[in-house]
Amino acid sequence: MAGADNGFGVGFRAFATTYSRKILMKLYYSPGACSLSPHIVLREAGLAFTPVLASTKTHKLADGTDYYTINPKGYVPLLELDDGQRLSEGPAIVQYIADQVPDKKLVAPWGTMERYRQIEWLNFITSELHKGIGSMFNPALPEEAKAMARTRGASRLEWVNQQLEGRNYLMGEHFSVPDAYLFTVANWTKFVNIDISALSHLGAFMGRMAARPAVQEALKAEGLLK
Repeated sequence: MAGADNGFGVGFRAFATTYSRKILMKLYYSPGACSLSPHIVLREAGLAFTPVLASTKTHKLADGTDYYTINPKGYVPLLELDDGQRLSEGPAIVQYIADQVPDKKLVAPWGTMERYRQIEWLNFITSELHKGIGSMFNPALPEEAKAMARTRGASRLEWVNQQLEGRNYLMGEHFSVPDAYLFTVANWTKFVNIDISALSHLGAFMGRMAARPAVQEALKAEGLLK
């Protein structure tokens, strides 16, 4: 009987472990915010997850939960993993997601120069595009500061446009995680009066990205595309 009990125990533990792994990741997001980047990458990866709306204005979830109790930083994105751990900051999140599905080649393997080039792009988009262009959504920002941010943002996007010449995506012919981030931030330009219509290579990139099924799925899920 002891042997039978042990066998049942082992089997039950194996079942419980398998069942626990089915708990979905959660992505806390706000429509059109920088959380759109990992949202796109999750859909490109084909990983199961639950999107959770976290208002950047009220800092409340749909059920009234104070978002600060989940993420003390108060902003999105935030990825809650299957084991309950939480990961913040977009560039870290998109790399984590991509590393879960190496066969999809959404990010290069660690230790390769290509990986460091992708990190280079993620850092550039964070510091030179996201921070400046995103600041113009702040209604309290003085007009003089907005004008400076607009000029700097346009200049940086002109440089990006040059890098995209002869390329379908930032790294060449194939999509990788920095592309989702660039698409997200460059999409903000139409709301902050930065004209990118003359940037033909960037425009072609934006059109190419907008046509990707995963991008369309993410935009529809966030209510940004009918």
